[in-house]
Amino acid sequence: MQSIPVDTSRLGVLRCAVGPEPKIADFESKEVKKDRDGNTIYSVAVTVRQEGRRVSVIEIAVPGEPKGVVEGAEVRVTGLEAFAWNMGERHGISFRAAAITPVAPAGSSAAVKGGGA
Repeated sequence: MQSIPVDTSRLGVLRCAVGPEPKIADFESKEVKKDRDGNTIYSVAVTVRQEGRRVSVIEIAVPGEPKGVVEGAEVRVTGLEAFAWNMGERHGISFRAAAITPVAPAGSSAAVKGGGA
């Protein structure tokens, strides 16, 4: 599968639509999916709002549980890649990222710390 890097700066506002949930590898045994390093893969649904009122939802796989990511919160997605897949007559695009982190609200102590005079 060829990965395609995605420039998240062109995606507009990204918000968590569905909080992190472990990705299931086998629904019968309830085994969770792990990466090569043994980290649990989590799935996060993110809304993408580019221009006007058009909103899309993409599901992003990420290694390890994204801390502080809650429904409705604006998020930052690092290292986003898209993968085209094909299985028989089914096909689609899946997304994977290195990290998903919450964006500190304007005026919060985290946002104020970086702006010295």
